[in-house]
Amino acid sequence: MYIGRIVAVGRTRAGANAGLYRVSSRSFPNRKAVELSGHLAIVPREGHEADLHKNPYIAYNCVRLAADWAVISNGSQTDPIAEKIEAGTPVRDALALVLGALDYEKDDYNTPRIAGVAPLAGDTAWLGIVRHDALVVKAVPLESGRAHYIATYEAHDVHDSQSSEFDAPDAAGAARFVVEGGEFARFEHPVTSAAALVEGSRFTLATWIV
Repeated sequence: MYIGRIVAVGRTRAGANAGLYRVSSRSFPNRKAVELSGHLAIVPREGHEADLHKNPYIAYNCVRLAADWAVISNGSQTDPIAEKIEAGTPVRDALALVLGALDYEKDDYNTPRIAGVAPLAGDTAWLGIVRHDALVVKAVPLESGRAHYIATYEAHDVHDSQSSEFDAPDAAGAARFVVEGGEFARFEHPVTSAAALVEGSRFTLATWIV
């Protein structure tokens, strides 16, 4: 089953909150997640930089830390969401304002913009999406051993049914889990992934390349 890009928020069995991102792609598979100056970004793999001229939406920051939150998304909305949260805007409002302002991507597929925000501490995370026909922002509960997800295709709303078992010993394990673990393992065309996971009193970041 192909559902495109995936954003997830969850909590490990040991109680660590996490934000997860996965690129699944049929059109532009030659990409990787990298760490750049304290945030995670999706960039073309070496030798495929020209893909940026074919589609400007394929490179972006996908994970950024903001105050006591981790912001995860599939596009250029990551930074403005984080900046609004850092400025004191409530998470729900930051998601709604930025997703509504940027709107869905104007590519050949009208790709939705998706985003998630996971707390350093606390029991509530957020997921949001803007499609050509809707803007949805909802709170989701964080439960031990579980992750809730949203995707650009098929799973393109916020529903309780879109969840998976989830566990990881560290951020690298979390990034790998969103590719190979639980419900995520059945989704096709994985390319790369990224994660922010609480370890001790802070988020740590990691990436995974298929």
